[in-house]
Amino acid sequence: MALTGLEIYKHLPKTNCRDCGVPTCLAFAMKLAQKQATLDQCPHATDEAKAALEGAAQPPIKLISIGADEKKVELGNETVLFRHEETFHHPTGIAVMVDASMAEAELLDRVRKIGEMAFERVGQNIAVNLIALRGEGAALAEAAAKITQNSPLPLILISEDAGALEKALEKCGAKKPLIYAATEQNVEQLAPLAKKFSCPLAIKAEGLEALAALSEKAQSLGAADLVLDSGAREPVEVLAHQTSIRRAALRKKFRAFGFPTICLATGKDASEEALLASQFIAKYAGIVVLDKAELWSLLPVLTARQNIYTDPQKPIQIAEGLYQIGTPDENSPVLVTTNFSLTYFTVEGDVEASKVSSWVVVVNTEGTSVLTAWASDKFNAEIIAENIKKAGVDEKAKHRKIIIPGYVAVLSGKLEELSGWKIMVGPRESSGIPSYLRNEWQAAA
Repeated sequence: MALTGLEIYKHLPKTNCRDCGVPTCLAFAMKLAQKQATLDQCPHATDEAKAALEGAAQPPIKLISIGADEKKVELGNETVLFRHEETFHHPTGIAVMVDASMAEAELLDRVRKIGEMAFERVGQNIAVNLIALRGEGAALAEAAAKITQNSPLPLILISEDAGALEKALEKCGAKKPLIYAATEQNVEQLAPLAKKFSCPLAIKAEGLEALAALSEKAQSLGAADLVLDSGAREPVEVLAHQTSIRRAALRKKFRAFGFPTICLATGKDASEEALLASQFIAKYAGIVVLDKAELWSLLPVLTARQNIYTDPQKPIQIAEGLYQIGTPDENSPVLVTTNFSLTYFTVEGDVEASKVSSWVVVVNTEGTSVLTAWASDKFNAEIIAENIKKAGVDEKAKHRKIIIPGYVAVLSGKLEELSGWKIMVGPRESSGIPSYLRNEWQAAA
């Protein structure tokens, strides 16, 4: 059971030295109890106190790493149920399945395609970050060796055969793959194996009670880094189990469930798997494994993950300044927009679709959209005029015409007065940019 703040306080120095960054030892104890601080922040804690408070200092959901280099995937260490309370820190690992029984050429082609399952969205790269290898016997070890040699992505080794897993780990154990899965029947073989190779171990049971018991057993056998699978496969049951595990770990400080989870999104086709994966990502899955995934079906899955793991209090932004789309010259149109990434990249895509090379002045609105920024007075005539001057647009465009978003047409008169540029009111929606540039701009030019 978790210790209260007062119980933790009894083990602290009680000097109120502030070396931990907190005014008093009692306040620090309260932060420890709420998992908002770690014991190593107190430089004066005795060894006896550290031993007594070891449990209180641990995060409610342990941080687990899969992989051993820059491509490693970190899971867990989450502290809230809802992202608006703080944020979610470690994005769900997305794994795509390959089968060890595949012919070598087919296996390597699939591995290559998985490595290419990546997109750029709002200035960020989003990609698959794990390969799940399913197999038995000698084929598992052979396939593990081939994948390790040909892909930097971490592995999930899927088998319940301890002998096959041990041979595979001899080939790729240095890369710290996830072993999947220990059950009540084989945990006594797989837990020591995970300890031997210092690899994380997934445990699978049928139901939450059995999972809790298996977690405690695996830990007692030396498997310190666990990933949990409750055995649920129906979407409603998965949702219920994922929520219960997260609540038990965070609210009840139930140590048996203090680990990230893994969900298998198995559907009749790639579309159904993408739908299931998106649900699992939204409700706490540490890893989602897809079997039939293709490049087209992964885009919505990766987009869902990116959206959920973006801090809602810190919108994705780009730097203010003058951007060029295509190869603009002194006769090219000049547009103005905000630095909210989704806004800018939507504008960029629509300008590219118009095939009219353009300049774009990006105004720092603290990552807010056009209407939001205008309503909060972060996108007004004075600010836009200042940014036009600061961006040096007059050195790039000789026509002295600026296109502003249609939603802020009310700014046109004052902006024209302040900037000395002729203000043209563009479409309200970005989707209208291609038609506007090809027709109204060309006519005005």
